[in-house]
Amino acid sequence: MRISSNTIFDNNVATLGAQQARLVQTQQQIASGRRLLTAASDPVAATRALDVTQADAINTQQTANRGTVKDPLSISESTLASVTLLLQDVRTAAVAAGNATLTNTDRATIGKNLNGRLQELIGLANSTDGSGNALYAGFQSKTTPFVASTAGVVSYQGDDGQRLVQVDPGRQIAANDSGADVFMRIKDGNGTFATQALATNTGGGIISAGSVLNPAALTGNAYSVSFAVAAGATTYSVTNTTTGVPVAGMTAQPYTSGQAISFDGLQFNMQGAPANGDSFTVKPSANQSVFKTLSDLITTLSTPLSGANVSNGLASGIVNVDNALSNVLNTRSSIGARLNEIDSLQASGDSIGVQLKQSLSALQDTDYNKAISDLNQQQTTLQAAQKSFAQVSNLSMFTYM
Repeated sequence: MRISSNTIFDNNVATLGAQQARLVQTQQQIASGRRLLTAASDPVAATRALDVTQADAINTQQTANRGTVKDPLSISESTLASVTLLLQDVRTAAVAAGNATLTNTDRATIGKNLNGRLQELIGLANSTDGSGNALYAGFQSKTTPFVASTAGVVSYQGDDGQRLVQVDPGRQIAANDSGADVFMRIKDGNGTFATQALATNTGGGIISAGSVLNPAALTGNAYSVSFAVAAGATTYSVTNTTTGVPVAGMTAQPYTSGQAISFDGLQFNMQGAPANGDSFTVKPSANQSVFKTLSDLITTLSTPLSGANVSNGLASGIVNVDNALSNVLNTRSSIGARLNEIDSLQASGDSIGVQLKQSLSALQDTDYNKAISDLNQQQTTLQAAQKSFAQVSNLSMFTYM
């Protein structure tokens, strides 16, 4: 095959150009620290690097989201810890107020002190996070959730919204709790029914909170338990006030202090000596706010009462304080579980972040040992090629003529 001088020159120039391009690319990789200068450098690796970069960006965003959730939850947990201590103090004061040696004036003084605790409780319920958003207003974060009227009735101005934040590819966590659930929707009595003595009672009868004997037998109706005293004997009768019909087998029943009274799947104890005409109510448990519980307790302490009226009022108040306290503790437990989950996800996310960055580095970062070795080899190859080309280019018939 006949090879012309032009072919020799063209082939050598092309080869030298390609070698110089590889040398320049290696120099750029060393200078930039990036192996993938363009997608054309390694299309497969470039595609994989894009996937890893996107995964790392999502993980980074979810790491930030976890912080966004953790901050208000931590503040809320701290706030509810203060609410817990406050309710425990209120309960202690209510128990102390039951001391038979105290006078109405003494109890009124305790009531005044509890009024200050009520205002403190409203302030805690209106707490905000570091950004000024109400902790317990649902989606109405710029609204003061709990407002007291001139009559002292506290109403809820928020809603039931929970801000769900994506903290993991398959997990959303609520960053807040509805104030209605925490402070307003608290069942009174024993959670199924509530017992109460009428304020007009004059005797010494004291009714317990009671319990459920047979859930299937419960009617969900309200009842009245009335006492009659005649010829030294005390009897009681139970009427279903929802239907207006006496409960079968519960009319003019003999009463002795300390006995259990049972009907329609429920039971409660009566102690003391009810007077003729005294009456007690049994009704289905209803939602009662912790603010009303404290307000009712303050009213009981501030009203001149004696004997069983004090005991019944305080007993009912203490039961409802316990219910409010239990509800707050349940919320704190939920918050604690969410905080623990966030910590676990954060540790997992940090580990994933490290792995993603290592994978990305392996795909796109320069291996300096290999790059420098390649650079030296490419320089040597280029220099040899240039030298050989110079020698070949001098070969010509005219050299020997």
